[in-house]
Amino acid sequence: MHKRVNDSKVKDALDHVRADAQELHAKISDAAAKQGGAIKADLEGLSQKAKTVRESIKGSIGAQNEATKKHLTEALTHIEATQKHAAEALKSSGQAFQTSIRKVVADARVSVQKLSEAVAAKRSAASI
Repeated sequence: MHKRVNDSKVKDALDHVRADAQELHAKISDAAAKQGGAIKADLEGLSQKAKTVRESIKGSIGAQNEATKKHLTEALTHIEATQKHAAEALKSSGQAFQTSIRKVVADARVSVQKLSEAVAAKRSAASI
């Protein structure tokens, strides 16, 4: 019984992290549709959300099976790349800015995908 409660809490935690990453991706996508200064203001605000998602992923890795850990580690890599490219975007303009924004959106999307794969792996392992 105790193990089932822990599994439920971990599943809920992974679902929460994935929902946070999905929200982050949606906000990044919305910001990317704006022009110049408006994007930069949004990116500055989203950096804390990205940090929160990164810390949540890190906190979730230890309690997982190997397949889930693999997906979480990949998600972590992409959320860290999201942060890096957002920082680059804030410091750039013109074509370099647009390139960084495209990378931010792409990395955030891949991070959400990897989190979804982690949730699926966790559920699959729990059903065996």
